[in-house]
Amino acid sequence: MKIVECVPNFSEGRNMAVIDQITDEIKKIKGVRLLDVDPGFDTNRTVVTFVGDPESVKEAAFNAIKKSHELIDMTKHKGAHPRFGACDVCPVIPVSGITMDECVQVAHDLGKKLGDELDYPVFFYEYAAKAPERKNLAWVRQGEYEALESNLKDPARKPDAGPSEFRPKQGATAVSARDFLIAYNVNLNTNNAKLAHDIALNIREQGRTMRDENDKIVKDANGKKVKKPGVFKNCKAIGWYVDDYKRAQISINLTNYHITSMHDVFDEISRQAEERGLRATGSEVVGVVPKDAVIKAGIHYMEKQGSCAGVPDDELIKIAIQSLGLSDVAEFKPEEKIIEYMISKPGKLVDMTVTEFNDMLSSDAPAPGGGSVAALCGTLAASLGAMVMNLTYDKKGYKQFNEKVNSIAKDLQNRKNELNSLIDADTDAFNVLMEALSMRSKAKKSNDTNEVEKAEEAYYDATVLATDVPLKVMKKIMELVPIIKQVAEIGNTNAASDAGVAALLINSGVKGAGLNVRINLSGFDESDDYKIKTLKEMNDILDNVDSDTEAILRIIDGKI
Repeated sequence: MKIVECVPNFSEGRNMAVIDQITDEIKKIKGVRLLDVDPGFDTNRTVVTFVGDPESVKEAAFNAIKKSHELIDMTKHKGAHPRFGACDVCPVIPVSGITMDECVQVAHDLGKKLGDELDYPVFFYEYAAKAPERKNLAWVRQGEYEALESNLKDPARKPDAGPSEFRPKQGATAVSARDFLIAYNVNLNTNNAKLAHDIALNIREQGRTMRDENDKIVKDANGKKVKKPGVFKNCKAIGWYVDDYKRAQISINLTNYHITSMHDVFDEISRQAEERGLRATGSEVVGVVPKDAVIKAGIHYMEKQGSCAGVPDDELIKIAIQSLGLSDVAEFKPEEKIIEYMISKPGKLVDMTVTEFNDMLSSDAPAPGGGSVAALCGTLAASLGAMVMNLTYDKKGYKQFNEKVNSIAKDLQNRKNELNSLIDADTDAFNVLMEALSMRSKAKKSNDTNEVEKAEEAYYDATVLATDVPLKVMKKIMELVPIIKQVAEIGNTNAASDAGVAALLINSGVKGAGLNVRINLSGFDESDDYKIKTLKEMNDILDNVDSDTEAILRIIDGKI
């Protein structure tokens, strides 16, 4: 599932009645979850954080910004924070299942809709910028609201969307795509803030001001202070004393956790703390964190211990919490701190017990059906492969394969999770198709030509979706073939039969999903380009599945 975070900043931090009306617009949208509302009196600004799928996030952001235009008057606004609009900035941030390029498109779509429909200036910055100088928010917002009217007369500052005309009440909005920021604090066993800040200066990207042997500040030829860069890129940090915890902390903002991770920072702080006679007793995440960041930490510490890291997510999250000491000052509850868990929809098939799933499957409900079961075959195949690798890792006679086994096990866990999501996706697609079928039936009875056209288009799109999902299942399961073949080749002989069962599940899953593709394609005209293309893709896969899985079974036969 594609999940994005959106963090609009509104130029109102004092009137909660206004703030509540704005955030109520976000709460109304199905598919998003409001995570945080942080008003500031002095800044007269409220930072709102919500997450959801891209389309829902765009709708929620648009509605909230539209409401802010009704309630906030920039001609009367005063506050300590730089600003130039009722909604000053609105960044879109990838959380999971979505790339930065896709988030740029979400930002562009949102910005264009804001400019066109709300008729006011909108600018793009950071990754969404359409010119190099516009990457910098300070350039886009130069002079703030007070300079906006004159800036809009400068052709070089033409808005990226909306009119080049001053709207005194609304001002302007800067929309961006940016990396996820993790607010992360490391706790020390001292109340000495200076020691904490000394470590912070060493690790942060900005580093510290250099001094000579006489402790005087070093300056360059232009009289500017010379800086010694810190250890980590995309890392901001300061040291301080936290009275609530009665200890010093290093407060950190990780602006791109893919480059600088929580675990790398924690390990380095632990090392530097030890040099000073201190200990890093643990850490805390302020706000929320992507699951990926926690999983990466779990993998890091599992591998550091010499263990196979190709284990289920729950185990990786547990080891990450323990290793980073995330419950040191307050309990870290994954369901309240990890974004994906916070917005997980209840009632998913993958969350059912085996008995519950089978009971639903055996009822008169048309879904879940064969498509979901085909995807389940794929997850079971991946799971069996991961199990064999875990039973092989570091075992006598197989240690020479440890690096390869660890890599395969991690890959199979990821593929298991992806196929798990397709179990629900197949049923969701079927439900969309049923809704479209009902809409089509009602439209035909209405004799309204426009409604009939809309319904036919919706039905076509829903049928494509219902076909694309099982086709994706086929492709994803077939991707397991070369991996399970390696499992069969290097895996523990005592678990060879499990690799064989995985091969059989691949065969069943691919053929089962193929049947679902075929039945959904039956509704298309024979000359339809989509049908022709999809049939070819399906048949190409089916042509190979028997020979590919039989090759794996021959390896298994040789072992047992």
